[in-house]
Amino acid sequence: MSAQHARANRAATAEQKASETGPPRNYMTPQGYARLKEEMAGLLDRERPEVVKVVSWAASNGDRSENGDYIYGKKRLREIDRRIRFLTKRLGSAVVVDPADRGETDQIYFGATVTYATRSGAEHTVSIVGMDEVDMKRGRVSWISPIAKALLRRRSGDVLRLTTPGGVEEIEVIDVRYETLA
Repeated sequence: MSAQHARANRAATAEQKASETGPPRNYMTPQGYARLKEEMAGLLDRERPEVVKVVSWAASNGDRSENGDYIYGKKRLREIDRRIRFLTKRLGSAVVVDPADRGETDQIYFGATVTYATRSGAEHTVSIVGMDEVDMKRGRVSWISPIAKALLRRRSGDVLRLTTPGGVEEIEVIDVRYETLA
């Protein structure tokens, strides 16, 4: 077999494996799913019809090339449609996981609220949520973030090493709980 055929074979095998795995998982909490559904409903039921009405009115005024309402309305319509397509894909690939259904366990999985301490004694609490639910002010971190990846499958009392931009840091898992996130 020539080198060119071997490369083509490897590329075809890689493509086949990628198609077998399907789209990447999009874990989210029920609250995150509801928030995205609500945003999409707002775009479809309120905002888009209002913009369509303005664009229609502006188009009926005649010359569209210098009509600001028409130009900016069409631009906003494209933005809304792009966001609707994005939300449709995200909701379509969503795997909704309710942390409250996890039960009693001290092992860390998606949806866990974890309190950990650094070697300096500072305590931090984070909740592991979906990529679309991240909110650092409320302590919500994505399940694919470095801190979440380091914490996943650990248990209360475990000490682990976390690579941060400031270097390697040791942290100790103090508490793990599963609760409905507001």
